[in-house]
Amino acid sequence: MSAVVLVVVGILTGLTTVLFGFGGGFVTVPVIVWVDAAAGLAAATVAVATSSLVMAVNAVVATAATPRPVLRRLRGTAPLMVLLGLGGLGGAVVAGSAPARLIHWGFVAYLAMTVADVLARPGFLRPAAGAGAGAGAASGVAGGPGAFAIPAALGVPIGAAASFLGVGGSVMTVPLLRRSGLPMGTAAALANPLTACISAPACAVFLAVAHGTDGAALVSAVGSVDFGAAALLLLGALPVVVLLRRRPPRIGDRLHASGYAALLCLVLVAMVVRTP
Repeated sequence: MSAVVLVVVGILTGLTTVLFGFGGGFVTVPVIVWVDAAAGLAAATVAVATSSLVMAVNAVVATAATPRPVLRRLRGTAPLMVLLGLGGLGGAVVAGSAPARLIHWGFVAYLAMTVADVLARPGFLRPAAGAGAGAGAASGVAGGPGAFAIPAALGVPIGAAASFLGVGGSVMTVPLLRRSGLPMGTAAALANPLTACISAPACAVFLAVAHGTDGAALVSAVGSVDFGAAALLLLGALPVVVLLRRRPPRIGDRLHASGYAALLCLVLVAMVVRTP
């Protein structure tokens, strides 16, 4: 039954990767906590580690299938991507020695703050004052002509927080890109390569080190990653990612943004209900 659930959730992560840039973290972490309950308090760490692998693969595949004109917006962001990777590496290292409850409740707290932000602050669900200027920032007005919407200085904190909590970074990058004036579809597409920069080094750390994981409880574990769960999730996700990148659905921008907020609320409830 768990295998069927993981494949179905994998399909959902494929949808969230394309539609919201998530890569799967917000969906996979609560589910893996449930599936790997046998790992006890280590379940939260296993969930974050496994999520990093799923997100890295989903993000790389989604990026490869993204139209080149969209990816051209990332020109000049090499420093940001390097710093995202360094932050992701550091966050994964810290997660290895952090109490499982801290990871779990840190995840819940960050979700709650993000939900409050996207619902209450203008610029995500509804236009902010001076929205006309924001459209220019999407093309590079923020921080000066040709600048990207996310400053390189935010790379390390975004990467560290994302890999520590297992969220991939899109929950931070998508609102920033959205508030710069980008439509949701473009913001989600650009979040994928940024997520890959965070998740890949974090995944390498988790694969190399068993952070308190009980190998007897998780026979398919490699380091801290539940490889069996990751494989089933990717089995459901990857075909959806490729299909939707080739034939993207037509969704109104406001409805698209509302769906993002609704999914965050749903995952928040799931994580609060499933308290270790």
